[in-house]
Amino acid sequence: MSWYQKEIKLQQRKRGCHLVHNEIASQLPELKNFKVGMANVFLKHTSASLMINENYDPDVREDMEMGLNKIVPETFPYIHTDEGADDMPGHLKSGLVGVSLNIPVTNGGFNLGTWQGIYLCEHRNHGGSRRIVVTIQGQK
Repeated sequence: MSWYQKEIKLQQRKRGCHLVHNEIASQLPELKNFKVGMANVFLKHTSASLMINENYDPDVREDMEMGLNKIVPETFPYIHTDEGADDMPGHLKSGLVGVSLNIPVTNGGFNLGTWQGIYLCEHRNHGGSRRIVVTIQGQK
């Protein structure tokens, strides 16, 4: 059983849900060395999140952002407001959606369904670049 870990920097994105599957995979050439295993993808931030969802229709990403904004409105009377009106809602969305994914690895790639891809959900208006840590355990 082998282990591999790498920190990856994702490019800065505007607020919304973004398909980052290829950006992550392209920075992990080592993934091809694993025949079978599990990959943990961990986002090192508290106002963004990761999810697996549909990778084909970009309308899904827009609808996801719209739905999250409805569930967690910026107009709620939050106490934590030092970093702007979008900060506390970003923390709530991050807590609800999550910052960690476990993805099976098969024959050198992420073993996802046909229509599945990895999303970065940026919950801040100006979140900056985001860092993730990918840890792979498996058989080479």
